[in-house]
Amino acid sequence: MSDIDHAARREAVAAGMRRLGGGVLLLPAATEKVRNADNDYLFRQDSDFAWLTGFDEPDGAVLLFAEPRLRRPDYVMFVRPKDREKEIWTGIRAGVEGAKARFGADEAHPVAELDAKLVEYLDQSGPLWYRLGFSPEWDARVVSVLKQLRAKVRTGARVPDPVRDPAKVLHELRLVKSAPELARLRRAAEITAEAHLAAMRDGRPGTREFQVQSEIEYAFRRRGGSGPGYGTIVAAGANAVILHYRAGDAELKEGDLCLVDAGGEYQYYTADVTRTFPVSGEFTKPQRKAYDVVLAAELAGIEAVRPGATVDGIHDVVVRKLTEGMIALGLLPGGVDERIADGAYKRYYMHRTSHWLGMDVHDAGAYHVEGQSRPLEAGMVLTVEPGLYVAPDDEGAPAELRGIGIRIEDDVLVTAEGHEVLTAAVPKLPQEVELCCTR
Repeated sequence: MSDIDHAARREAVAAGMRRLGGGVLLLPAATEKVRNADNDYLFRQDSDFAWLTGFDEPDGAVLLFAEPRLRRPDYVMFVRPKDREKEIWTGIRAGVEGAKARFGADEAHPVAELDAKLVEYLDQSGPLWYRLGFSPEWDARVVSVLKQLRAKVRTGARVPDPVRDPAKVLHELRLVKSAPELARLRRAAEITAEAHLAAMRDGRPGTREFQVQSEIEYAFRRRGGSGPGYGTIVAAGANAVILHYRAGDAELKEGDLCLVDAGGEYQYYTADVTRTFPVSGEFTKPQRKAYDVVLAAELAGIEAVRPGATVDGIHDVVVRKLTEGMIALGLLPGGVDERIADGAYKRYYMHRTSHWLGMDVHDAGAYHVEGQSRPLEAGMVLTVEPGLYVAPDDEGAPAELRGIGIRIEDDVLVTAEGHEVLTAAVPKLPQEVELCCTR
């Protein structure tokens, strides 16, 4: 991430902390996780840590002080030390000197010294910016440090107070994307477009869900992505009514729909796209009617994206369009206002329409400010993803709609003039989707 100025990011975080009373940020790195026996999962750095530091090794932590002070470093890293024997097996480490020379640390220490050094650095530090509740191991470590400092108050030690959530500063900065971040999201969108085209092309009758998944994830890697930004969903037939279904071994059958929710990650930034296509290459009449309802809702939701709009307002637009469609399809009786008011639409559309997008598929940033849905600003990126899900055993639904699950999702950048659909290259008009499925 050489085009990203991590030092400027750290200064922005420090400035935000100063506005709210100063103090010190304690931010842990991710750790390697055991998959089974002596095999680890593929390592992926914590997004907050990567955003702030650009450091891609496991373990350790950083301290960032809001206020410069004589005889104390402002930015401290705790890292794995150089170790020739271990580096033979697991790769080159930056080490203590590399943390200072390459990653901007004023001071660096081996991770083994972390507990003792935290007591030293956090004494007299003021407020502690640390995210409680996300790691039991780190919570226990922080509590231990606070206990040690409390035991020394009679000798002049001062316990950090209060403990504050760094999301109030760090996540607000992550919410509005810079030009280098948008370049990565655009690249992730390009990679994801190719993957979805491969899914439509190869998702023929007789194919298994995992085979479609393999084509999608091959496209992610072939085009330079690190892989999927989240668990790939390939849901054939009635599996599509399960919102977070994972690709299994179900067969794609003639006459069924296949829902694919997949996004490639590129240099830590992920796309998030859902498309639903007919396995046979052509929508049936009931499928096409249901698809048109979801597409109309998605287009209306995207059109509502602009500075000053809100995620809640976009959701309301989508709910209204979907409810109109549900009534037209015979899924719901009565009038639109009535069915929205009593929540009956949730039987077939039970999730929200949008979430932030960036380094995480459900990215950082508050959705409400002072109790109100926050206005969108240029540089924010969000999804618009309406769906329609009819359970196969729903005896109240028309028989021809039972077991149909449809979702259409795009990634949308808020611009000064309105919006830009970053994932517009992924076909979604029904005739375009059918053309992509033609063998």
